[in-house]
Amino acid sequence: MKAWVLHSINDFKFEEHDNPIPQPGEVLIKVKAAGICGSDIPRAYETGAHVHPLVTGHEFSGQVVQVADEEHANWIGKRVGIFPLIPCRECGPCKNEQYEMCRNYSYLGSRRDGGFAEYVSAPVSNLIELPDNVTFEQAAMLEPMAVAVHAMRRGFSLMGSVAEETLNNSTVAVWGLGTIGLLLVMFLKQAGVRNIYAIGNKEFQKKQLVELGIPQENYCDSKSDDAHKWLMNKTEGYGVDLFFECVGKNQVVAEAVEATKPAGGIVYVGNPYSDMQFDKPTYWKILRNQLKITGSWNSSFTGDDNDDWNYVVQCLAKSCIAPEKLISHRYPMEELEKGFHIMRDKTEDYVKIMGIGE
Repeated sequence: MKAWVLHSINDFKFEEHDNPIPQPGEVLIKVKAAGICGSDIPRAYETGAHVHPLVTGHEFSGQVVQVADEEHANWIGKRVGIFPLIPCRECGPCKNEQYEMCRNYSYLGSRRDGGFAEYVSAPVSNLIELPDNVTFEQAAMLEPMAVAVHAMRRGFSLMGSVAEETLNNSTVAVWGLGTIGLLLVMFLKQAGVRNIYAIGNKEFQKKQLVELGIPQENYCDSKSDDAHKWLMNKTEGYGVDLFFECVGKNQVVAEAVEATKPAGGIVYVGNPYSDMQFDKPTYWKILRNQLKITGSWNSSFTGDDNDDWNYVVQCLAKSCIAPEKLISHRYPMEELEKGFHIMRDKTEDYVKIMGIGE
């Protein structure tokens, strides 16, 4: 088969690669769509992966074409999304079905071959069947959508109530409008949050927000405006009830503390760019304002109807959300490197860049 193989840092080629052979408990999937994640860029050009050579790509969907065990034959032909984290199922978090926090996990696209290929093998336990009205492109965005939902739910848990009245009257800030931030805005709005304030640094992000139904006056460009002052003006000097930090930079991590009202909540979502440090006045605000702070990592996939992935699939099945609006570029899989270069070199505006399989 053909696949994008990462041999080492900056050595990324579309070439012939051995077809994956599903092991016991696994299936073979023909990849139909695969999205590039922001984490794929440093993996290809700066840090490398955990193993080489490696087929990267962890946001993908496809159709099951082969099974290793006859007992799973009912999966053949099914259209599926794939949870990329493969838990050990033996550590403490796994025993509590908190698989996203597994201590000894494997991972499709970073620790074993992933979805930038014609075929990929994956455990049956990592599959979620797609409703007929969910497209492969939508399903290739299940992973970032579930990450956004996981963050949203952790935020709601800090609020003490998710009653309709609470959501309608709460003020929520999202700082950082990459794929996860924009998807988070989409799900917050779908959940019933009316007062969403979004902070980004690109004009096209404002256009995306308007398409998602957010008034343009609820957007702040942090490059041209004082985002903290703007946010405090929007909330009459009190700050927001709930703040989602989706950037991963020290300035924004600290701003979240400054711009959250007493007894409010902060969800740190962005992967860190550097060491994080609180100065003394900022730390005092955490104590004196009794802020509730949590981190959010990955997403829950337990097979339960209420896990993050099933929540997303149910939203898609009901046509409550339209993640395909965020797909800015589509390429045949053999041309996917064009998308990598756009994201690496920032030569064009983009949100989600998608590789399309045959």
